[in-house]
Amino acid sequence: MTLVRSYSIGEIALIVADNPPVNALSLAVRKELLEAVRAADADPAVGAIVLRCDGSTFFAGADIAEFGKPLQDPNLPQVVEAIENCSKAVVAAIHGTALGGGLEIALGCHFRVAVPSAKLGLPEVKLGLLPGAGGTQRLPRLVGTDAALRMIVTGAPVAAPDALAAGLVDLLVDEGSLEADAVAFARSRTGLATLPRLRTRPLAAGADDPAIFEDFRKSHARQLKGLAAPEACIAAVQAAVTLPFEQGMRREHELFAELLAGPQSRALQHAFFAERAAAKIDGLPRETASLPIRRIGILGAGTMGGGIAMNFLSAGYEVILIDREAEALDRGVATIRRNYENSARKGRLSEAAVARAMALLRPTLDFGAFADCDLVIEAVFEQMDIKQDVFRALDGIVRPGAILATNTSFLNVDEIAAVTDRPDHVIGLHFFSPANVMRLLEVVRGARTAPAVLATCMALARKIGKVAVVSGVCHGFIGNRMLEPYHKGANRMLEEGAMPAEIDRVLLEFGMPMGIFQMADLAGLDLGWDPATSSGSTLRELLCERGRRGQKAGRGFYDYDENRNRTPSPEVEALIADFAARSGKAPRPVNPQEVIERLFYPLVNEGAKILEEGIAQRASDIDVVWLNGYGWPASTGGPMFWADRIGLDRIVAALDRHAPLIEDFRMSALLRDKAASGGSLT
Repeated sequence: MTLVRSYSIGEIALIVADNPPVNALSLAVRKELLEAVRAADADPAVGAIVLRCDGSTFFAGADIAEFGKPLQDPNLPQVVEAIENCSKAVVAAIHGTALGGGLEIALGCHFRVAVPSAKLGLPEVKLGLLPGAGGTQRLPRLVGTDAALRMIVTGAPVAAPDALAAGLVDLLVDEGSLEADAVAFARSRTGLATLPRLRTRPLAAGADDPAIFEDFRKSHARQLKGLAAPEACIAAVQAAVTLPFEQGMRREHELFAELLAGPQSRALQHAFFAERAAAKIDGLPRETASLPIRRIGILGAGTMGGGIAMNFLSAGYEVILIDREAEALDRGVATIRRNYENSARKGRLSEAAVARAMALLRPTLDFGAFADCDLVIEAVFEQMDIKQDVFRALDGIVRPGAILATNTSFLNVDEIAAVTDRPDHVIGLHFFSPANVMRLLEVVRGARTAPAVLATCMALARKIGKVAVVSGVCHGFIGNRMLEPYHKGANRMLEEGAMPAEIDRVLLEFGMPMGIFQMADLAGLDLGWDPATSSGSTLRELLCERGRRGQKAGRGFYDYDENRNRTPSPEVEALIADFAARSGKAPRPVNPQEVIERLFYPLVNEGAKILEEGIAQRASDIDVVWLNGYGWPASTGGPMFWADRIGLDRIVAALDRHAPLIEDFRMSALLRDKAASGGSLT
């Protein structure tokens, strides 16, 4: 099968790659591309060359099937160098995305034209790597040090109009005439005595100023903390502006090799493949068709319901938003509008996009408006009797064949489905807060959920930009079930005399975005607390009784100033000391390893039990949940991958040692068996 073909339009040679679905730069593509470039360059009838791709995109990066395998010639740097060394002008005609190696190919070309909808980027940092085919050396010579650092270190793509403004693209052309316009552009560049090769392009004045790199590190300190790849990307760009090109290329290669052999790259690649594996549903026939979804109903206009609505509005779906009270509905619509307008002010959305989204919103107090919806999602109070009443009502209103979904984060989906006459069309869609921001969606498959319903919701999740993971039915599903031993372990350590700030410090150093007590203050300590039944028997109850209900009150586990900056609280420390004294213990310094063992190891054990019970399809799905829903540091690959790397035997031994201190502890048989056999979870 030919993956790269060539033909001519007059004196312009067109080299066209066609390797569906994303024109990945596989070995076969690289071989054929190199041969085609050399042949066109050697042909005296050719005046210039246009390089483009068939299908929906330009080269979108490396072939993921080659990850972890030895590189074979021709490697990508060799192909890019051959393009750059052509004696005739080579024009990259870009549509879709030019990412990673795809953009490096384009940088090897002498000119670049693109359609306005195209995106260009170097996202290798997200896999714990850096661009390894000269991207770190050529891009700074084209767009300057600042812009190159932003693109390479963050991995964020830029839209074609921004690429044009930065000098990355030479010309924007119409969406429907890319080939013709690229050929015309190439024709105007035939016969050039000197071609603009980036390897020989002089640097802009001040490109090597050390202050640029110092300022960048300071302004991105939070994103860079503990990560090897961003720092290596900075070092490679600095090499580009301080060393001759060939030396810079050698430095890029050295840094790439170091990252490739390092643990963070393996972890981030695991996370990359885990997201793709999560879309595969065990037991679902390949031929299962999705149901048509056009109109979405959402019950509850609060924070969660409004956030859920925004996902669908942004994706172009009509949304019927219903609440029982006009005031709550009006408040919810106003919040949605304000969120969109804030995004527009920050440049993330156009005013036209805001108008389109809001035009799709149909707020009403009339439950009958749900009748013609294809999917209705409830986002009401987290209480079983309330949810069951809601589903009884919806079952009698919403048309037969439509899907009814619950946004419950803990409750039994099968018990909710049982009150309807359509349990096969009931499913859990657990959005994470804020629902319009968080990527994770737990899709909870009930005992009687129909295959088509599951397939529909997984496909819908992709359309609204979510990372979806299938979960079975249990209390808390995957993420919140594992969160429980994490919380219990932390609270137990407080009662033994450890201080919140010390525990949180260990978690932050591990890479969690927020300490567990900091997170509790943010959520509100009175969440689920009832003053009528409060007994003051737990530290949390005592704090709530004293008005220390979290960040919103200015006091929780921490004290907060007017800017919500936190400091340890002497009052809380005294309460902790009192709790510890009751059990004959004194306040004590925290051993960081003990925090890891008593908080994270029980979490891993719970994940192993979830696997045993078939609640999660695979260990990597659990990693996806924790990476995208709870801020687990991506550089470790997720809790299950991390556990494999540090050793399951080590985890089991520590759990056995701490078992008397772990509430309701039961060792996972799977975890113990894997540890004994030297196996792994992922």
